[in-house]
Amino acid sequence: MIKSFKNLQNIFLLTLVVLTIFSVGLKKSNAVSIEELQKDIEVKSKEIDALNKEIEQLGQKIETTTATGQTLQGAIKNLNNSGVQLNSQVKLTENKISKTDLSIQEIGFEIGSKEDKINQNLDIIANTIRNINFSENISAIATILSQKNLSSVWENLDTLEKFQTSIKDQIHSLRGFKTELEIKKAQTEKLKKEYEGLKSQLVDQKKIVDQNKKEKATLLSATKNEEANYKKILAEKKALSDAFLKEIFDIESQIKIIIDPNSIPKATKGLLTWPVDNVRITQYFGDTSFAKTGAYNGKGHNGIDLGVPMGSPVKAVLGGKVEETGNTDVLPRCLSYGKWVFIRHNNGLSSVYGHLSLIKAKAGDVVKAGDIVAYSGSTGYSTGPHLHLSLFASQGVSVQPLSKSINCKNLRIPMASQNAYLDPFPYF
Repeated sequence: MIKSFKNLQNIFLLTLVVLTIFSVGLKKSNAVSIEELQKDIEVKSKEIDALNKEIEQLGQKIETTTATGQTLQGAIKNLNNSGVQLNSQVKLTENKISKTDLSIQEIGFEIGSKEDKINQNLDIIANTIRNINFSENISAIATILSQKNLSSVWENLDTLEKFQTSIKDQIHSLRGFKTELEIKKAQTEKLKKEYEGLKSQLVDQKKIVDQNKKEKATLLSATKNEEANYKKILAEKKALSDAFLKEIFDIESQIKIIIDPNSIPKATKGLLTWPVDNVRITQYFGDTSFAKTGAYNGKGHNGIDLGVPMGSPVKAVLGGKVEETGNTDVLPRCLSYGKWVFIRHNNGLSSVYGHLSLIKAKAGDVVKAGDIVAYSGSTGYSTGPHLHLSLFASQGVSVQPLSKSINCKNLRIPMASQNAYLDPFPYF
């Protein structure tokens, strides 16, 4: 019993010191820095929320102006609003990067604090053990005799055992918390890597801002700030677009390809990921009311349109290979997709993204679902900023030169047999 008591006495000394260290900790040394970081993070969060609201409000203004009819002043107003919106998107991206950096610093402080605690605990334990070994010659009998009665000895023994269990639990808990923080830090660093990718987006978005300014200058120059001139240009564009759509329909009607139904996946929800962050469908696939009223020559809409602000990141809906990119605007009278990207996926599907402001991907790139391939815009024949997405059975689509076209001669665009067009919506 005396030997057991002496061991527990040593444990008591050890536990007492370790518990003292646990109660003191190192939180105070980093408290000010962490608090400052948390305040900065809160400020950035509020700025991000405010910018998101501003971008959304500007988008609503653009839609409202477009819906009231296409006028020169409306077009100028939309370009002005788009310019402000693009600048807000640049600020939004910068704030997201800053907030992530601050979050990583905050977690770094917390992990460092916990590591210091554990290391100090280990050092104190080692020193205490050395002190206990030094004082091992103290008589255990004298220690027992110092107690008032035997029941006090047993009570102390029971208390020491509880202390031993408690300290083991606390050390285990602390190490577990350190592991959790390390996981959190790894996750945040991954997020930081993603946001560092946004730094290249900043450069891209600033290019789109410059494009927006040039587009406004071109519009004013072409119309000489006269509403009648603008109406004339609109009518010409509509006629050119209708003529081109008829050309394409005639060509595609002659493409006869039998599509093996087993070559494409069943329309399953979640098979594709949305190409934009904020999904708002402005036109569906097929015989929409818009298509029936003269657009697309009444032949049906060959994809879906997504209403997104100018310069929004456009992402691959599925992994695959970028087969080709192009720009029908290189010929002023060729009003079609404008800037486009064509991706052939690995499961029998292919996708096209049209009316882009800036193309990021290039032919031959292998992309994953969610990778940014371009930015939305209003190039080609478009009444306002949006993304056009077409989905195909890969067997029936290819990029071909328009060798016999009147206004788009020798330009290359994706073309497909009529039965190769698929409704994208059921795949999301």
